[in-house]
Amino acid sequence: MKNYVEVTAVFGTDGNILPKAVAVDGERYEVDRVFDIRPAASLKSGGAGIRYKCGVEGREIYLFLEETRWFIELVV
Repeated sequence: MKNYVEVTAVFGTDGNILPKAVAVDGERYEVDRVFDIRPAASLKSGGAGIRYKCGVEGREIYLFLEETRWFIELVV
């Protein structure tokens, strides 16, 4: 099951989208760093899209942009 989340992102003039914050269950977390951006499939949740490997409060997460919706996976 996918965990859809709210994301605050910056849309650059070059067309790039960079997430800046993620809201999960009413809690807001700042994205400290984006390590990698690539098209990928989610092996845990199913689906595919643009995968952002991000650092959030000392943890790594995979944040997926699937068409017009965002969902997360924790990196274990």
